[in-house]
Amino acid sequence: MDIQMPDADRLTIEQMREFLQGSLVMKFLLRGRQALYSFLERVLARQQYVRLARPERGVVRAYLGKLTGLSRAQLTRLIGRWVANREIQTLPRQRPRFPRRYTSTDIALLARVDAAHGDLSGPAVRRILQREYQVYGQAQFQRLADLSVAHFYNLRRSEAYRRRRIRVQPTRAKKVAIAERRKPEPRGQPGYLRVDTVHQGLHDGQAGPYHINSVDTVTQWEVLGCCEAISEHHLLPVLENMLEQYPFRILGFHCDNGSEFLNKRVAALLNKLLVEFTKSRPCRSTDNALVEGKNGAIVRKHLGYGFLHRQLAAPIHDFYRQHFNPYLNFHRPSGFATVEVSPRG
Repeated sequence: MDIQMPDADRLTIEQMREFLQGSLVMKFLLRGRQALYSFLERVLARQQYVRLARPERGVVRAYLGKLTGLSRAQLTRLIGRWVANREIQTLPRQRPRFPRRYTSTDIALLARVDAAHGDLSGPAVRRILQREYQVYGQAQFQRLADLSVAHFYNLRRSEAYRRRRIRVQPTRAKKVAIAERRKPEPRGQPGYLRVDTVHQGLHDGQAGPYHINSVDTVTQWEVLGCCEAISEHHLLPVLENMLEQYPFRILGFHCDNGSEFLNKRVAALLNKLLVEFTKSRPCRSTDNALVEGKNGAIVRKHLGYGFLHRQLAAPIHDFYRQHFNPYLNFHRPSGFATVEVSPRG
């Protein structure tokens, strides 16, 4: 016997037993929680569940569980609510909500403190917040004065803080038909350079200067320069000055795929000097690994990671040209692997 949905809440106890034994085919569909609760109410009311004997109650519970797919614990709670009130209502959500102690205004104030003091460590910033309220009586620091060091780092990672202090600009891919995409082949000759840029920090949207690092593949001769920005107007004079500091003729110029070098002005300069222009291949991190290692061992070790104002680019470049580059090439100890062929080959 087929029983459609309109008849599902009108079965007798015997028909429910027959259904549970598996001899009854039934097509049943309920959409939404309210429809499910209404169906349970109709079945329980029609069967007069409160007056049924214990075995008959078990039949009704088994029938409802098989038909609705509810677990035994869920069905027990719903039937208990119907017995108490003769209706099953949707309970309001009881998700725990903890009171928010630090507001968006506090996070904005914390971002301003970090910007003013250069992103100090957690204990140092905590001490500053305490002094602002306890010593100088700034009322807006009342809640932040009790901020723990651990929660200070939590607020730094929050979205509200990152919107005010961190700006992320993803790399925009663009195909440029400048330079040849291959690994340079110096063949034991000096003059094949590996070149890269190192950025000196970003502070509240203001970019610091850019260090230009270049190193010869064979002799390890290294020349550094510094410019305010990596635009053509600032980069080309610095690049020309760097090439003049090499004691041998430049034969090759290899860089990564950054737009600071892959542009028509730099290509024209290298073409005028008859220099081979190459760029790194995709998924080949070793193509420019020589100068990448020098970025950390030379530039970062001596200049650090802290923010410097871009107006200091000219003094830094003069320091490189007059003092630092001669020190690197004549006085700083360095070693690199050499290949020697034994008499036996």
